[in-house]
Amino acid sequence: MASREIVPGIFWVGALDFDRRIFDELIPLPEGTSYNAYLIRGSEKTALIDTVDPTREFDLISNLVKLGIERIDYIVINHAEQDHAGTLPMVLEFFPDAMVVTNEKCRDQLIALLHLPPDKFKVIKDRETLPLGNRTLEFILTPWTHWPETQVTYLQEDKILFPCDLFGHHAASTSLYVSDRSEFYIPAKRYYAEIMMPFRGSIKGHLEKIRALKIDLIAPSHGPVHKNPHLILDAYADWISDDVKNEVVIPYVSMHGSTRKMVEHLTDALIARGVMVRPFNLTHTDIGELALSLVDAATVVIATPTVLFGPHPQVVYATYLANALKPKMRYASVIGSFGWGGKAPETIVKMLDHVKVEVLEPVMVKGLPDEKTLAALDRLADTIAQKHKENNIR
Repeated sequence: MASREIVPGIFWVGALDFDRRIFDELIPLPEGTSYNAYLIRGSEKTALIDTVDPTREFDLISNLVKLGIERIDYIVINHAEQDHAGTLPMVLEFFPDAMVVTNEKCRDQLIALLHLPPDKFKVIKDRETLPLGNRTLEFILTPWTHWPETQVTYLQEDKILFPCDLFGHHAASTSLYVSDRSEFYIPAKRYYAEIMMPFRGSIKGHLEKIRALKIDLIAPSHGPVHKNPHLILDAYADWISDDVKNEVVIPYVSMHGSTRKMVEHLTDALIARGVMVRPFNLTHTDIGELALSLVDAATVVIATPTVLFGPHPQVVYATYLANALKPKMRYASVIGSFGWGGKAPETIVKMLDHVKVEVLEPVMVKGLPDEKTLAALDRLADTIAQKHKENNIR
């Protein structure tokens, strides 16, 4: 993909990856992704913001060559992960006089990951500035907005924020800009759910610092540039808040139909009580869609058959994921069936140790659900609806 000028003297020089379908061998990429790098020409110095994934190093170097760039003074690395920094050794081969500008923790990570010499680094501190002549870079440390060494870079005169992994989304979009909420909201929310949600508490504090800046453009590491920054900033403010919605997520597996019948009954019972329900059959669920559904849900009900003496392995995986993502849900329960050992609820509840939830009475049945089981599911639906109502969850 050819380089494109964002504003005079500032260029997108990154790469689009249309074919990539999984990130970190974990996150599905239904629309591919982009690795955004940005070149800033000052009157005296030239800076490159981040590099690209090593699989696309030719694209970055080609863009720089075609722009006629003969010298880069600074390579700013906001984050040490390879989709940001992996092409750094190659860029330094082409521009050996460049200094790598980053914070101390990121420097240490880059030395460990890429075996770069320590004398190639210019280490900056929080709110330190770096003049490029008529333009000035300001660095704001934002640890634990993904990794402990993450930072964002602010171009003062042009009012452009380069926020690293914040405010972006995975998509190999050929559009340079995104301006309408409908163009980014769902993929950006999914990206937040998959990557940023575990760090919700840290993001809250950093978002206050970022919103205090005067920002005309947000140029993230993945996805198009935001021309209306308040749209994505407001969306993040909502996602990281403690507010939940009148929604129940039900991840489930059913081996012989018993658990499925319980899920269907509970789904109907909740709908009848005015609660939105999102069931996910884990045998063919896109795990990113499940993560997306957890952002706002007030309650999760995990439904599983029993394999030997515990939950189904795919349910274990989904439970582990939910616990790791640490959504802001308030309530959790377990339903399912067993043949001779019914210890699944205890196992699942123990796995939710990072999520601060009230555990509602599980409903487990030996074999097929009977009338007594269905009545217990109705009571669970009553409890969930009442809890939501009492806490003004809408």
